[in-house]
Amino acid sequence: MKKIFAILLPAVALCFASCDGDLLNKTPESTISPDSYFKTEADLKLFSNAFYSQFDDSFYEDQSDHFINLNLSNELRGGNVRTVPSTGGGWSWTMLRRINELLRNIDKCQDEKVRAEYAGLAKFFRAFFYFEKVKRFGDVPWVGEAFDSDAAELYAPRDSREVIMTHMLEDIDEAIAVLPAAKSLYRVNKYAALALKAQFCLYEGTYRRYHGISLSGHSAEDYLNLAVQAAEEIMAGPYKLKDDYLMLFAEENADPDEMILAMQFDRTVQRKNNTTAFATMSTQGAPGLTKKFVDSFLMKDGSRFTDRKGWETMQFIDEVADRDPRLACLTRTPGYTRIGSTDVLAPDFGSSVTGFQLVKFVMDVTLPEVDRVDKSYNDLPIYRLGEIYLIYAEAKAELGTITQDDLDKSVNLLRKRVGMPDMDLEAALASPDPYLLSDEYGYLNPVLRNASNVGILLEIRRERSIELAQEGKRWDDLMRWKEGKCIDQKMYGQYFPGPGKYDLTGDGKPDVWLYEGAKPSDKTMQLLKIGDKTGVILSEGSYGYVDNQKGIDHIFNEERDYLYPIPIEERQLNPNLTQNPGWNDGLKY
Repeated sequence: MKKIFAILLPAVALCFASCDGDLLNKTPESTISPDSYFKTEADLKLFSNAFYSQFDDSFYEDQSDHFINLNLSNELRGGNVRTVPSTGGGWSWTMLRRINELLRNIDKCQDEKVRAEYAGLAKFFRAFFYFEKVKRFGDVPWVGEAFDSDAAELYAPRDSREVIMTHMLEDIDEAIAVLPAAKSLYRVNKYAALALKAQFCLYEGTYRRYHGISLSGHSAEDYLNLAVQAAEEIMAGPYKLKDDYLMLFAEENADPDEMILAMQFDRTVQRKNNTTAFATMSTQGAPGLTKKFVDSFLMKDGSRFTDRKGWETMQFIDEVADRDPRLACLTRTPGYTRIGSTDVLAPDFGSSVTGFQLVKFVMDVTLPEVDRVDKSYNDLPIYRLGEIYLIYAEAKAELGTITQDDLDKSVNLLRKRVGMPDMDLEAALASPDPYLLSDEYGYLNPVLRNASNVGILLEIRRERSIELAQEGKRWDDLMRWKEGKCIDQKMYGQYFPGPGKYDLTGDGKPDVWLYEGAKPSDKTMQLLKIGDKTGVILSEGSYGYVDNQKGIDHIFNEERDYLYPIPIEERQLNPNLTQNPGWNDGLKY
């Protein structure tokens, strides 16, 4: 069958004969022969630019037990809300065909160095592609070369995740060997490839451990050791932590010292994101941190907030006082001012469903346009050194080999940056946090609970959830730890003892008035009617925790929800595809 080859400009997307509807619906602006392409570095760069579109530029919106919107995602709702889609659902292979097409034609380039580098780049992105597929669907077919649209290989059954992971290791090791080692903020380099390897090896090692999976080939320990090795190589490289944690995420240009790879946004070329408006505007879903998450933050002296008397019903000003400074880098706390302003701002309940309003990724208020929808232009992280430190520490802890020295050269560097005391291995082992092990707020997997080193595992998880908050990691973490039941825990916001006026900025003046009955005429503060969706819903009626999700179920199905369903039409097209456990699509095969 004759292959059709086209370049879509400016998207730089490959189209060729395929059963994917998203390809068939595209109209190429120019068509060229594959025989005359792929010959120069410019060709390869232009073609491979499309691979970067796989990076998620809206990860800061991802919901979890730590972070919710007014409208809960289907994943958080669970139960009957989640169904098998007819089509879509993340089951798209378009990008893989593009990647494989480059590899099929790479030998047309006569420059050996260029050819090797772009082959490595393609294999990085193939490993990335499959990592996303394995996380979502588990076992998937491995397609390691480009095929014509009628090839029998396109109708193959699912391969074991061990087969997929082994191929991913081969691809990423080849990429690491040939990609340039020099810093390259917006282009994949050797260290970005090492970061991806560290990520998926930690994921796979912990997934197998906590899900009780044992497959022929690599063991869970093998993957954890590979994660350690990849992280160590990055840690010995040219990167270092930025001093200012808050500015790391709010700057127009990403920090080239801590950021290994970043997504570039630029006002001058109209490439923008929605980070600032998402946190500040009432029309963007009113996102907010959950009280469960806020309560997990340590005190500034390193002691546990939840060891304090009366912590459950502590009001906002007292609750957030003297905590890990990163709390104030994630949510508005008393004295909060926007970057570029001296105006003290209280949490805005119109813009935050929990009252713990977001501030991470919020740009300088004096910059043009940033407060408008889809008008922010701060670069966003893909891989950064802070995450690598956490991967290293977690993998060592899961292996049972972590030492104080390991903590000192990883997690404790993150703590020093924000002025927190060091994590102490012996203290963590001696006193596991009851809060993080409670049925109401903590982790439930018996593999974790019965671990001899549960105390340090809990502390590293705490550190990871805080340091990487709102960076799109939490859902994946819960899935690999087999902690889906954390989603069933209460997603409360601030606590209020009843109607009245409340000071949330610490200046002695009330900022919010919770009322019943007729609306007060005062215009100097936020007026919130108790029991009204447009005001505030409290867990106990006239008092309690902010609970604007009251009456909305969120039920995680342990037998089903760790993997997504394969769409019905894909199984109809390829009867060799089996459905994931627990998902009923009506098909009998």
